[in-house]
Amino acid sequence: MESRSFHKLVRGAAVAAAFLIPGFAQSVATVHVDVTSGHVINSFDPDQAIGSSIDNLNKNAIDKVYTPHIIQEALSAGYGPITYRNNTELRMMAWHWNEKGTWSDAANSSGYWTSSSEPGEPIRYIVSYSLPHRGFSQTGGGESMLTDGKTDTYWKSNPYLTSKFTGDPDSRNPQWVIVDLGAEKPIGDIRINWAEPYAKFYEVRYWVGRTPLGRAPSGEWKVVPGGALTDGKGGSVEWKFTESPVNARYIQVWMTASSNTCDTHGSGDARNCVGYAINEIYAGNLDAGGQFVDEVKHSTQARGDGAQTATWCSSVDPWHRESDALVNGGRHSGFDLFFTSGLTNNLPAMIPVTLLYGIPEDAAAEIAYLEKRGYPIGYVEMGEEPDAQRMLPDDYAAFYVQWARAIHQVDPALKLGGPVFEGINEELRVWPDEKGRTSWTERFVDYLRTHRQLTDLKFYSLEHYPFGRNMTWASLYREPYMMSHILEAFRDNGLPKDVPIMVTESHIAASLVGPMSTIYATLWLADSFGAFFEAGGAAYYHSPIQPQTVSANTPLGPASWSNFVADRDYNITGYTSPYWAARMINYEWVAHRSGVHQMYSAKTDIKDSEGNLLVTAYAVKRPDGNWSLMLVNKDENQAHTVRVSFEDAGSKRQASFTGPVAWVTMGSEQYVWHAKGAESYADPDGPPIGKTVAGGPQATYELPKCSVTVLRGKVK
Repeated sequence: MESRSFHKLVRGAAVAAAFLIPGFAQSVATVHVDVTSGHVINSFDPDQAIGSSIDNLNKNAIDKVYTPHIIQEALSAGYGPITYRNNTELRMMAWHWNEKGTWSDAANSSGYWTSSSEPGEPIRYIVSYSLPHRGFSQTGGGESMLTDGKTDTYWKSNPYLTSKFTGDPDSRNPQWVIVDLGAEKPIGDIRINWAEPYAKFYEVRYWVGRTPLGRAPSGEWKVVPGGALTDGKGGSVEWKFTESPVNARYIQVWMTASSNTCDTHGSGDARNCVGYAINEIYAGNLDAGGQFVDEVKHSTQARGDGAQTATWCSSVDPWHRESDALVNGGRHSGFDLFFTSGLTNNLPAMIPVTLLYGIPEDAAAEIAYLEKRGYPIGYVEMGEEPDAQRMLPDDYAAFYVQWARAIHQVDPALKLGGPVFEGINEELRVWPDEKGRTSWTERFVDYLRTHRQLTDLKFYSLEHYPFGRNMTWASLYREPYMMSHILEAFRDNGLPKDVPIMVTESHIAASLVGPMSTIYATLWLADSFGAFFEAGGAAYYHSPIQPQTVSANTPLGPASWSNFVADRDYNITGYTSPYWAARMINYEWVAHRSGVHQMYSAKTDIKDSEGNLLVTAYAVKRPDGNWSLMLVNKDENQAHTVRVSFEDAGSKRQASFTGPVAWVTMGSEQYVWHAKGAESYADPDGPPIGKTVAGGPQATYELPKCSVTVLRGKVK
């Protein structure tokens, strides 16, 4: 049966082979569809708007997933376009999308990498590279150079955020590093060992308030005594304020003017001689004997026992070496393999370029390569999750402007967008700028506008992972509101109305949880798609398209990320609940390969005793003239019966389905997940069931408990 740890989500979900028992629902409710002229709330083409995604895979997985029978099964979920996710950037690494290319320092196989834009042997794999000048404590990308205890390593900021490349004063894009001591401690002595280039103008600060690294930081940075410098000279610098120590967990160095001296890679490349570089940071106090007691742990281990003190940074220099290749690490599908495999469904794909840890020439070369191959590009997504890496909007915007110029020199018609938020339910807030603005969207849009490149923003993207490990059945009721709320928040904070919003990656939660494979996911996914388009969204991609194994030790029960249950060789042995939601959306609610659908407002008033809306409705008029109504019944225990009224406020007339009406449902009677650890499976495992019923003004339609039901027919 379903996981006991998740019993609240699936109470009463027994297997049943028959239709709803007549009379089980207590009363007949009405679904009101507003068909008034001019009241279309959205229009979308499923072949552009309803898609899936593929993320990073190891080499073995790539070899197994990209086989004809698995591709065919993956496509059977019915999604249209696909988006290619750039997990390398999320893990704070560089990538070589083509292993043929050039180093800026060719003699030493190091520097800044540009992959070749010339087609050659088909590219099957993309390899990641760690960054030697990183300032993050990251398991995947390695330890931070700010607290690794070595004298020959250093963090360095990204040169593309300096005046040489932005055209603005360096103070327009301050760079910073943060040391997280793990807990608040009395600090009276801070030491910095600068590398080259060092900061001439900078402040050493500490945070007062809740974490400065959250999505809505509450507090302020305060300068330590004597911590503001306007004549920095590099070297080793120490601040002693032991007589009036501060209580601090987070220590920050805020840098606004550079020495523009050259780092260890020499003066042959201007990028080596801009920005800021720090060898090591120390923070602590003096003991009774006057000896410095360092609260910073210096280690080459990023996580676990004996790990270094964690650090964060504003940006990282993408300089790296051939020897930094992670040959055995996570990879990405090569672009040639991706585009020729069939996964793109013969539709233009959304593809990424690296932004945070790449260079604009490499992004432009990627586009040139794909177009020389003749691969259709729908959209280009710029970077991946800058907010997860605590990047300020002004810095992301500075990158965006430069990359857009480079890419549009190759193809001025390409549609670019971002920033690919990591999964937010509220507008992202950051430390206030000099104008007191904290909205990520507002500052990003303003930067593009003031640099006269707002027209280069053709879509605004986010990932959607709404729930955490503490989700309950009641969390389902929040999905429509959460979806509409975040889209509205973007508009309220300055996103122009003509910039489409896209969800380019999604699932119930950002970490694997049991509900991803229970009937819960069917209800959630149908609601999520419907609510997104109802709120005016442009395109929604669900993740991922490829099969994956079931993980046994996950919160709230065993589950798979995927639409499928698969063995270790990626052979598909069954389906999961998101697969059946996809089938209902793609084959019953909308019609792919048919054109633009018009969406109208549809409302019900079926609520529980606490006021939660139990049944949500999403109405579209399909190109063939049929009306299609998707109804999500989130009632765990109760079926409901409804009439459907199509109402024209202008003529004050009502209409109904007429003639034969297709009734198709997928719910807890057609799908039950059995929690058996890594061997978990569904039985019954679909498919949806359907019948033809008669329409008419008095016609009623059954909505089984825990189900997604589609009604489809003519309206007269």
